[in-house]
Amino acid sequence: MSNRLAVAAATILVLLASVFVTAQPASAATGIHVRNGRIYEANGQEFVMRGVSHAHTWYPQHTRAFADIKSHGANTVRVVLSNGVRWSKNGPSDVADIISLCKQNRLICMLEVHDTTGYGEQSGAATLDQAVDYWISVRSALQGQEAYVLINIGNEPYGNNSPGAWTQATINAIQRMRDAGFTHTLVVDAPNWGQDWSNTMRQNAPQVAAADPRGNTVFSVHMYEVYGSASTIIDYFNAFQQMNLPLIVGEFGHEHNGQNVDED
Repeated sequence: MSNRLAVAAATILVLLASVFVTAQPASAATGIHVRNGRIYEANGQEFVMRGVSHAHTWYPQHTRAFADIKSHGANTVRVVLSNGVRWSKNGPSDVADIISLCKQNRLICMLEVHDTTGYGEQSGAATLDQAVDYWISVRSALQGQEAYVLINIGNEPYGNNSPGAWTQATINAIQRMRDAGFTHTLVVDAPNWGQDWSNTMRQNAPQVAAADPRGNTVFSVHMYEVYGSASTIIDYFNAFQQMNLPLIVGEFGHEHNGQNVDED
């Protein structure tokens, strides 16, 4: 688990839509939104995310990556950003450029702050509160982009120490984002380096979802070696389906830490 940053930068990160059933009134939708069990684009067309991640904050010169990702059939790219806590901050103009590149290549942007990775276990990691501060600081680049951008508030925001703190921290982050005027679809990562082996997100997802006044929060689990069997994966999917809550697989790999992942 201590090598998760390197893995996150190197591995394919696929965004798979599962069952999205948190209702949102059509009048409340300003862009991409969750409605009647599915994700929809602003034009009302159902949207299933298929894509990979691009580690922009570490490789900002690799702008051709957006066209290359599109050429492989992706419709979404998850873009790694930094709020300046651990790496160089990606400011408003940089974020605006990224969104422009996504739009040029007909890719939906899922933007994420990576500095939160493994908070509580990873030395120097940022808090979710600091991630929200960042989003507010780049809001000028995000306003009006609700049809093209999802905000993944913070990557893997808790490690394996005190994952129980994830629930209230995530609720606070969602509410601060809404209070700041963000109407985008929000994506929240699970604790335990995203793998939620403690089932903290799984057990507390209804409480977190209820904290979003727009009903437009999507849950993201990262499936690595904890998910070495089909039964474990299906069980996790089914739990969110039974709770009528939206779930995506924000990251996965075919193996991790030398252990198999049942990506099939």
